[in-house]
Amino acid sequence: MRQLRGTELKRFLRGYRKTYPTERHIVLLLQSVEYPVNVGSTFRIADACDVEEVILTGITPTPPHPTISKVARGKEQRVRWHYVKNPQELVTSLKEDGYTICALEITDQSVPYYAFDYPDKVCLVVGHEDHGVTRQTLALCDAAVFVPMYGKGRSLNVHVCLGVVCYHILHSGAPEG
Repeated sequence: MRQLRGTELKRFLRGYRKTYPTERHIVLLLQSVEYPVNVGSTFRIADACDVEEVILTGITPTPPHPTISKVARGKEQRVRWHYVKNPQELVTSLKEDGYTICALEITDQSVPYYAFDYPDKVCLVVGHEDHGVTRQTLALCDAAVFVPMYGKGRSLNVHVCLGVVCYHILHSGAPEG
């Protein structure tokens, strides 16, 4: 076994995408995510998962930002994104466009991320690292999912949860490859 690099790696990934295309449409909404590392990592995940758009709201730092750029490794320039101060109107607009709004948050109605039946159009909402998604935004969400924790910690980092759930959505019902 040998690691693929350069042109071989590009061909392999292009072939995989062609053989196993995704029909999913994912939007990521970051509500007052404070730490630039989480934002930069989100852009890398968004690029890797062919996310439609990243929406930054509230106090979330925006590009250009040195930490975001360093962590994102240029993906903030490839992935479509925009900033809005208040996400409520935007969430309503996404719903009108057929998106299901799903918070990554532990609530009294949350289900494990793997137990939710994701539609083809989904907007994943994550909130502030300490406070989570606001009550006002949760009230507009159609569902809430969480990543189960088996150790003593109560949660994973925001971008780690996004990565877990995005890949699950992409591969839910997809042929194995």
